[in-house]
Amino acid sequence: MIALAISRGTLTGMTVSLHHIVIDAHDLPAQARFWAQVLNWRILSEREREVVIGADENAPVGICFMPVTDSKKVKNRLHLDLTPGPDGRDPEVDRILALGARRVDIGQIGTESWIVLADPEGNEFCILRPKKTLIA
Repeated sequence: MIALAISRGTLTGMTVSLHHIVIDAHDLPAQARFWAQVLNWRILSEREREVVIGADENAPVGICFMPVTDSKKVKNRLHLDLTPGPDGRDPEVDRILALGARRVDIGQIGTESWIVLADPEGNEFCILRPKKTLIA
């Protein structure tokens, strides 16, 4: 399961900002290593019940892995969309598959501009076509 955790703003008009994306995991260190490699991030903090990764300690957003005992049973209600680097989508898909991801069919029809993968614990995510804006 993937959940969002946000830092608090104040009532004086300051808005909240995204702090961590929290991913429930059975094997926190393995999931953290997988995602750190996918995103070219680092493990910033590793504790028994929490592992945090990010680009660096001062990055605006990180991913936090928290323990869960139950198994994933249905499609995620929230997933990550990743934009490929300069080499394009297909080489990134191949690289991420080599790290331990797998292709997933969630009902795609074949004409989508994204490819659906799942991490080693089954959490779906997408690799998009290259994008420069959030809406294009």
